[in-house]
Amino acid sequence: MNRIQIPDGSPFGPDNLPYGVFSVDGGGPRVGVRLGDSVIDLWALLGDEVFAAASLNPFMAQGPERWAAARERVRAALDGPVPDGAVHALRDVRLHLPVEIGDYVDFYASEHHAANLGRLFRPGSEPLLPNWKHLPVGYHGRAGTVVVSGTGVVRPCGQRKGPDEDAPDFGPTRRLDIEAELGFIVGAGSGLGQRIGIDDFAEHVFGAVLVNDWSARDLQAWEYVPLGPHLGKSFATSVSPWVVPLAALDAARVPLPGQDPRPLPYLRGGEDWGLDVELGVEWNGEEVSRPPYRDMYWSPAQMLAHMTANGATARTGDLFASGTISGPERGQRGSFIELSWGGSEPVTVKGEPRTFLEDGDEVRISATAPGPGGTRIGFGEVAGKVLPAV
Repeated sequence: MNRIQIPDGSPFGPDNLPYGVFSVDGGGPRVGVRLGDSVIDLWALLGDEVFAAASLNPFMAQGPERWAAARERVRAALDGPVPDGAVHALRDVRLHLPVEIGDYVDFYASEHHAANLGRLFRPGSEPLLPNWKHLPVGYHGRAGTVVVSGTGVVRPCGQRKGPDEDAPDFGPTRRLDIEAELGFIVGAGSGLGQRIGIDDFAEHVFGAVLVNDWSARDLQAWEYVPLGPHLGKSFATSVSPWVVPLAALDAARVPLPGQDPRPLPYLRGGEDWGLDVELGVEWNGEEVSRPPYRDMYWSPAQMLAHMTANGATARTGDLFASGTISGPERGQRGSFIELSWGGSEPVTVKGEPRTFLEDGDEVRISATAPGPGGTRIGFGEVAGKVLPAV
């Protein structure tokens, strides 16, 4: 038996306890929580078979009352000596995709990001399209290519056509980009034809993860009219291995920055809040941006309400993400197409001018949020390295 030592200032204290799936020494995956620099095996700690599963889905499907009760059991158990067999050093475990992804929807909820891309893609026109401030714009992504942090990202191929070219050709993307996002995991689903209201958000959403929605901008630009993103987005979406429970983010709730015009009634409610999450984006080890999630125009609850407004189901393990997080300043932009302004204003990385990603580049996105009593809640990181096209 031992007491777990938590480093001073750790964003993984007892007020956080994010869930993940891990394995040790070639054993099977199972569910744990992170405390400091340790991973706690919940099956060994609590003896509950649901935590012997290879994903969080069976636990999440049990609903919010079970989530709250389990969190209290874990906190109580960790308040005293913990069995040696339940504790593993973070450096000794392998982390896996924490959930079986059912569906994946990516939104476009940052006004700063949407306006920047509007100026880049439609110069001389209004930056925002007429529908943007009336509904959370999004697209349905590819769940099968959602991967855990650390998975290599193969440079995708597809059709490309530059503005000065007469016809498209096929080949590896020349404008590989990232999108720094916050994602939300559905725990308790909804039935066909059932809408999830703004005030029911916490009854369905289990927690949040970091997301990097890798994007091939040249493929995207050629294909997205008139049906939206396809091959330019579907090749890889990386998520962090730790799911921060919604209950750990109470102190991070902030008012929305203001919505004008006022949204339609189904997008209004008492749960109309945003989150004060600060992200950091590193390109080959050098921080190049700090996107602020608190500036997002559309809230997580509004995204979920709109996603199910037509009666579409939400299922355990569904992931929906915010879209690129960008603030008003250049150093707050969450994509490289914005940071480099479409390639015309290179970013200096390790002393070199850069625009889009090259083979061998590595991107790491991390984040923290306010916790109780001046503490910080950590999300860990989502990382990926660019591999050559095949």
